[in-house]
Amino acid sequence: MAALIEKEIGVKAELIEGAGGIYDIHADGKAVYLKSETGEFPTESSIIQELKALAG
Repeated sequence: MAALIEKEIGVKAELIEGAGGIYDIHADGKAVYLKSETGEFPTESSIIQELKALAG
């Protein structure tokens, strides 16, 4: 996912290891995706779409 974000958006993604199945994606201090709310892993395309929308 990090490599795809860098390729599609042009920013370097940072992985911060968590515990207990946490899979959250934040950009500019805002939650883009929280697995704890959906119970599912996001698709790569949905994350790229959300990040592009956030970037304007």
